[in-house]
Amino acid sequence: MLSRRHALAAFTAVALTAGSLPTSLPAAAQTLTKASLRLKWLPQAQFAGFYVALAKGYYKAEGIDLAINPGGPNLLTENLVATGADTFGLSGGTDSVFAARDKGLPIVCIGVSHQITPFIFVTRKDGPVKTLQDFKGKTVTTWFTGANHVLNGMLAKEGIKADELKIQPQQVSVTPFVDGNVDVITATYYNEFYTIQSRMPKDSLKTFVAEDYGITFPRDTLIVAETTAKEKPDLVKAFLRASIKGWKDAFADPKGAVDAVMAVAPTLDRPQQEFMLTEVKRLMTAGKAAQSGLFWIDPDAVKTAHDFFLKYGVISKSLDLAVAYDASFIGSVPVTERLP
Repeated sequence: MLSRRHALAAFTAVALTAGSLPTSLPAAAQTLTKASLRLKWLPQAQFAGFYVALAKGYYKAEGIDLAINPGGPNLLTENLVATGADTFGLSGGTDSVFAARDKGLPIVCIGVSHQITPFIFVTRKDGPVKTLQDFKGKTVTTWFTGANHVLNGMLAKEGIKADELKIQPQQVSVTPFVDGNVDVITATYYNEFYTIQSRMPKDSLKTFVAEDYGITFPRDTLIVAETTAKEKPDLVKAFLRASIKGWKDAFADPKGAVDAVMAVAPTLDRPQQEFMLTEVKRLMTAGKAAQSGLFWIDPDAVKTAHDFFLKYGVISKSLDLAVAYDASFIGSVPVTERLP
């Protein structure tokens, strides 16, 4: 499965570089500024709005010659953006931004996609794990691109140390969990949870949700390097305008949005992609997004998450949130244009 997806990623990179996607809008007369968007994972409906914006020429209309670069299991978007390898990035989430800033990486969050925590920790209802305390001594798989920080924070709140359980990197496939070789697996609502439920009875599963522990971890954060934010603010604003148009179109025409994604990743399962887009819409329009629009940065949610991670030692020091999260860029887009 992994090798197939890597092949798919290679195909996508070639396709985008070759400009194979159709456009419906003419390019701006001025010279286009080359830029790239690094995704957090391989092409799928989780990123549909960006592909729609690219296919419809919204980035070119804003003067941007954008390449969409897929992510993967061994790529950290924060590192690629911080080093200048990519202009924009869709990183793990607020937790990933905290961790990156804690390590001194000069990145800035310019928008938040998922306004509530998009992933959950799944176990068997009839198994030995009934509470977080039962995680002790068990095998738990998670992603070391942000989800691990959320897991550690939740455990710490219950007084559980990470070394009291067996935390392992999670594979692309959910088979180890389905086969009973893993006690707890991390799953997004829109992807892995769908796959697990298609292979196991829905009523046989038990989930652990961050919100049940009094905390929300906004995810899928748009980031740029500090230098980009300071030296190219108009580019950042133009990127956000085009991206928002793409996402609004994706929500208005789900079939067309899935078509745009499958144009670059034709082997994806269409029913799953349609389900994914529905779940992603729910995550992106939750919370303050209903009033403040897409990609809004909710300062209260950010501060609450920051204080939670600081209290439980996930980050080593207090961070300057005004520097790490700059809402001025998304705020430059009129609210009426941001509303989903």
